[in-house]
Amino acid sequence: MDQPAALRLDATASGHPAGILEAAERAELRGMDRLVVAETAYDPFLQLARAADRTERIELATGIAVAFARTPMTLAYQAWGLHAASGGRAVIGLGSQVKPHVEKRFGMPWDRPAARMGEYVHAVRAIWHSWQTGERLRFRGEFYTHTVMTPVFSPDPVEAGAPRILLAGVGPLMTRTAGAVADGFLGHPFTSTAYLAEQVLPGLRQARARAEAAGEPWTRRPFETVGNVLTATGRTEEELAANRAAVRERLAFYASTPAYRPVLAQHGWEALQEELHTHSVRGRWAEMAALIDDEVFDAFAVSGTVEEAAREIHRRYAGLVTRLSVNLPEGADPELGLDVLEAVRALG
Repeated sequence: MDQPAALRLDATASGHPAGILEAAERAELRGMDRLVVAETAYDPFLQLARAADRTERIELATGIAVAFARTPMTLAYQAWGLHAASGGRAVIGLGSQVKPHVEKRFGMPWDRPAARMGEYVHAVRAIWHSWQTGERLRFRGEFYTHTVMTPVFSPDPVEAGAPRILLAGVGPLMTRTAGAVADGFLGHPFTSTAYLAEQVLPGLRQARARAEAAGEPWTRRPFETVGNVLTATGRTEEELAANRAAVRERLAFYASTPAYRPVLAQHGWEALQEELHTHSVRGRWAEMAALIDDEVFDAFAVSGTVEEAAREIHRRYAGLVTRLSVNLPEGADPELGLDVLEAVRALG
């Protein structure tokens, strides 16, 4: 997999309609390579399309959009619309979400998520290929079938070609799926560098190498690995302390989730996961953050002044990933994330 000399820097935005335009303009003005919007309370495609009209250079990415909340056709239309509106600047980050949300929030099917995701990506690419070339759509898979596409429903081709697709994952099956079918991998914020280096990257590289050996067409593009770093920083001691407390709460929430147990197991902290999960089931949220001691905090997050955080991020991630995203706690000043990224850039 290609490893550029310097980290590419991705700014994040909440996607709230009231702030997305300012966030996009600010990220582009400060030289960020990509603006990333997650799917939480608002549709990231809609907000990024608005941002496309106020920017010229910066790439516009979902990070992530929930794949299984949509059919491949629905996702294909949303992504193609963003790509066309932005002049070919869309990057589509996809994730599976967890079973209860897919089934009980979105009312969509969930089974064998890694296998389903691999086919999902192939289906989306088949749809895009039909639109770009005018060739007949003929996709038949185990989970999805798309065989009807008439001219009236076909968007115009995009000069830049189809968007890149990045996949998020934590466990080995989804990680290998990303290497096998995607243009890149999105690291989860709840990931230590030890887990990334020892459990994620080897399987990712093996799967990518097989795809390259098979001559898969998407492998002509360089593969991206994106590190998403939980970061607590501040300009004052009070701001830093508040953001450290917020990151500690976020870590407790992540660590209570059974799906992330393997990440804790990497460090021998399975008992912590069990204790936190028991607290979460009983609704004892206020007590959970206190269980995240400094050793656990430092394994999964970076903290300090802007300059200290940047140095530590650079030390941990330079040479390990190709792109970097700083994940601030809820309520933190978004300018802090840009400050950290600029300080990382200065380190080379």
